Amino acid sequence: MDSKQKILVVDDELKIVEVLKSYLENSGYKVFCCSGGKQALNMFNTLKPDLLILDLMLPDVSGEEICQEIRKISRAPIIMLTAKSQEDDMLTGLDLGADDYITKPFSPRELMGRVRAVLRRYQENTGLIADLLSFKDGYLEIDNTSHQVKVNGQVVSITPNEYKILLTLCKNPNRVFAREELVVSAFGYDYDGQDRAIDTHVKNLRQKIERDSKHPQIILTVHGVGYRFGGA
Repeated sequence: MDSKQKILVVDDELKIVEVLKSYLENSGYKVFCCSGGKQALNMFNTLKPDLLILDLMLPDVSGEEICQEIRKISRAPIIMLTAKSQEDDMLTGLDLGADDYITKPFSPRELMGRVRAVLRRYQENTGLIADLLSFKDGYLEIDNTSHQVKVNGQVVSITPNEYKILLTLCKNPNRVFAREELVVSAFGYDYDGQDRAIDTHVKNLRQKIERDSKHPQIILTVHGVGYRFGGA
C-alpha cells in the first residue's frame, strides 16, 4: 500500500503546476494535478487527497464554489492560491473553509512550509478528541464526526471557521488564547487584521450558541488578553 500523502493541485497556470508538482514530489508527496474546477471536484471525490491546493481563479468553476462543495463532504485541509490580496477576500476564503491562504506571486519554499504546517495541524486534530462532546448538561453538543453543532438538541448552522474556533477552545478548556494564538491554532493563518477577524467570528458564534450573546457563558472574554472556553 502506498503510504505517501496525496496532494491535489488545481491551477490553470501550467508553470505554477509544474513548479509545485516538482517541489511536492521531491518532498515525498504523491501529487495529482488538474486545471479546471469540474475536473477538480471529480478527482477529489475519486482520490480523496490529504490536502488540496486550490487556485481561486479557474476557467469554469470558481475556487470559492469548489471549496464550498468540498466542505459539504470533507474536512481535508485546503490551501487557496490567488492573486487577490484584499483582506475581505482573505476572510471570505477562510469563511468558506480554507485552512490557509497565499497570494501570487509566492515562494515555493514558503508554500511548502505551509503545506507541512497545515498537514501537521490536521493530523494533530484528527482522532484525538471524542466523537461527541457535550457541555452545559447537554445544552451544547459538538459532533466531531459530522461536524455538527447542536444547541438544545437543534442543529445550528455555523461556518467552518466558527467550528474551528469552537473546537479549538473546547479542546483546551483551561487555556486563555490571545487573539493571534487563536488564529494560529484554529486556522494556521497569519495576516494583518487578525484581531478584527477573530472578534467577528466570535461575535457571530456567540449569537448562535449562547443563551444570551451579551452575557456569554461558553466563549468568555478575558479582557486585555483574548478568549477562553467556559462551557465545561
